[in-house]
Amino acid sequence: MSVRVEKSKGVWTIIHSRPETRNAMDPASADELTDAFLEFNENNEGKVAVFWGEGGAFCAGWDLKFASTLDTDDPLRDLDINLNDKVLKDNNLMPRGPMGPSRLNLKKPVIGAIAGPAVAGGMELALWCDFRVMEVSSYLGVYCRRWGIPLIDGGTIRLPRIVGRGRALEIILTGRQVKADECLALGLCEYISENGQSRQKAEELADQIAKFPQICVQADRRSVYDQEGLSMAEALRKEWFNGKKALSEEGLNGANNFKKGFGRHGDFDKLS
Repeated sequence: MSVRVEKSKGVWTIIHSRPETRNAMDPASADELTDAFLEFNENNEGKVAVFWGEGGAFCAGWDLKFASTLDTDDPLRDLDINLNDKVLKDNNLMPRGPMGPSRLNLKKPVIGAIAGPAVAGGMELALWCDFRVMEVSSYLGVYCRRWGIPLIDGGTIRLPRIVGRGRALEIILTGRQVKADECLALGLCEYISENGQSRQKAEELADQIAKFPQICVQADRRSVYDQEGLSMAEALRKEWFNGKKALSEEGLNGANNFKKGFGRHGDFDKLS
């Protein structure tokens, strides 16, 4: 097993551990990661996930030693068979990508804790997370540019949505290294931690989010994703109906708690 889950209250830290390959992704790891995130998604005890690569690397991409064994006429043929076996109907979840959970549409937040390289398919996994904590020495990059391996786990979709088309194309086409400080400036990460501290910082943020009323957390998160590609009027309409449900199920109770004196003056610790 190259994947394990460590749980602390509502925070699930999902750990990929193939340090001998810098956490490059093979089929077994991809399956195990997908299963772990699906379990997190459906388990009521899990509120927020932290995605971390053990051993000083987030993920060095697709395991090219495995890729070199594939049939050159139809390299993803066997993988496609596996994907078809894993068609997931609930919540419109898609079959897994070669990198594992990269095509899943979860209903709960995932924070990426990035140490060392998050390159090629590893960068695609990092971009799949809702937001990222990067260590000072960590970096992203389309390193698979050197070998003619395309981005097929969402990289060509998520990267331009975050940084814009021109910058995304420059990063994709050159394959260059994008260091943590540049990632912060571009919006590719939201926090920079000291080396060895990305998991701790991500877990602190996850713990904070897990303490909030979760129907509202999930509703606002869903609204951010659902508005992509919509007109302003359509997006506002979708936000309204999405928010109404959360307000009735949770928000009115929160307003009553405020009336009782909880959470006043920006207090985030005692809400009920």
